[in-house]
Formats: sequence, structure tokens, C-alpha cells
Amino acid sequence: MRELYKWLMRPPTSGPPATLLLRLMAGGVFLSEGILKFVYANQGVGRFTKLGFPWPHATATFVGGLEIAGGLLLLGGLATRLIAIPFIVEMIVAILSTKIALYLGTSPLPLPPAPPRVGFWAVMHETRSDWAQLLTVGFLMLAGPGRWSLDALLRRDAQRDAREPRSQARMTSAAGLPRGV
Repeated sequence: MRELYKWLMRPPTSGPPATLLLRLMAGGVFLSEGILKFVYANQGVGRFTKLGFPWPHATATFVGGLEIAGGLLLLGGLATRLIAIPFIVEMIVAILSTKIALYLGTSPLPLPPAPPRVGFWAVMHETRSDWAQLLTVGFLMLAGPGRWSLDALLRRDAQRDAREPRSQARMTSAAGLPRGV
């Protein structure tokens, strides 16, 4: 259990600076989609109702909140692995709950405006952003948030604190002031 916690909370931060671009893409999309679920009913509770989700209002609120909070976490590169897991689950559920019916031509959602409207190619076209989000958060879960992230900054601070001599810590009072002040 300790190893799982360590794996989740201490991702590698040595990735290339370009990892920031992937975090910005995925985090920005999740953040904007989460906001849309609250602003437009057809993107939130209306969509969940049409898809037959139980408790569509609560589900839309939960998913919208997750996307807003998680999008911000990805943008900052904080708890990257931890938030990637529910996002992976969310994207799999989104693909399964919308694309199978599109393939079969039984989708309760509006069909694509231009051909292909149903079938394999319609699914391939309509799932492109879901697929991109799924693979991007999968990459971030495995590779970590990169050097330009809050996870990396916190790791550097923790390493610096670990290198400071313990004698300095003993020389301060509980209030953080040098002893005798």
C-alpha cells in the first residue's frame, strides 16, 4: 500500500519541459468541458439524462466538478497521477456510453451533422477528442508532470529541506524564531 501511495504521490518529474504542452492541452480541455456542464444544460444534466445515467443532476454536477478541479490540477501539474486515474475512467465511460449507440445508429444524442452519421467511421470521427484525452492523461500518469510542474517544485523543496542540517531546526522555537528571541 505504501508503494502505491508513493507511486501516486511522487511521480517522476524529470520529463522534458515539453510535457507542459500535454498538461496544458488536457487540463484546458477538461477545465472548459467541466465549466460547460454547468453553463449549458445540454452539456451537463440534459446530456446525462438523454444517455440514461442514474441521478443525472448529481452525476453531471460530480463530473463537471471533477473536470474543473482536475483540469486545474493538470494545468498546474499537481497530483498529476492521482487525477489521471479518474480521468481515464471518465474517458472510457464517455466512449462506451456514447459511441456504441452511435455505431448502432441508436444514439439518443444528436447525430453528427455531416456524413458519416452512424457506423464505424462516424465513431472514429466522433471519438477523436475522447481518444486524445484518454491517451494524454495516460501518458501523464505514466511519465509524470514534467519539470515545469508544482509536483516538481514540491519535490525540489522537499529535497532541499532534507539536505538542511537538523541542528538548525533545533535552534528555532516553536514559532519559528531563533531561540532566545
